[in-house]
Amino acid sequence: MRRVLVTGGGSGIGRAVAHAFADQGDHVTIAGRRLGALKETDGGRGMECRTADVADEASVKALFETPFDIVVANAGMGRAAPVAKTTLEMWNTTLNVTLTGVFLTFREALAGMKEGGRLVAIASVAGLNGAPNTAAYAAAKHGVMGLVKSLALEVAKRGITCNAVCPGWVDTPMADTAVTNVMKRFNVSRDEAEVRVFGDNPSGRIVKPEEVAASVLYLASEQAAMVNGHGLVISGGEA
Repeated sequence: MRRVLVTGGGSGIGRAVAHAFADQGDHVTIAGRRLGALKETDGGRGMECRTADVADEASVKALFETPFDIVVANAGMGRAAPVAKTTLEMWNTTLNVTLTGVFLTFREALAGMKEGGRLVAIASVAGLNGAPNTAAYAAAKHGVMGLVKSLALEVAKRGITCNAVCPGWVDTPMADTAVTNVMKRFNVSRDEAEVRVFGDNPSGRIVKPEEVAASVLYLASEQAAMVNGHGLVISGGEA
């Protein structure tokens, strides 16, 4: 039985990833800042719930009292704003959680990870392309991709892989917040806001969290042993 850690496991992508591993019989630990949300994710599956702040070094270290075979660094955050209205606090908080949190998680994971280990970061198409009003988030996700590509080269000879999944818009609370913000900013209906936020996707819909989870399962599998330093785009063709 593989031991799996999923950060940001209280909702959205993290919840779907945790369910996917647990449902195939892995021992799953989920970490996040809200214990209640983690217990909702567990839902009787027998997962271990650990409160942690990925931007805090000591908090992350405490998660790795015993080693994991698979570590999914999913925790992240972002707030929309043009650069001119992005405060230093917004910038630093976004990078601390979304980029430094991945660094700390992977660094501690490597201390006890054995051959065959898997490191998977949840990045974003924003980590491959720019987008207006998301400079801090996009910069953080670009940083995640740089970390993944560099770390992959360091761990390859240890039989460990480091990859990322890069989703487009996913049906999560973050996407709902984006729609709500557009409704308020432009005084439009939810349907119109959804068109403005998601309407450019060639598939005509946003990504399901379960589709991201399936990609994580693949990158954590033996079949992906030679996939390393890769950003797997799950976006329906969204650029």
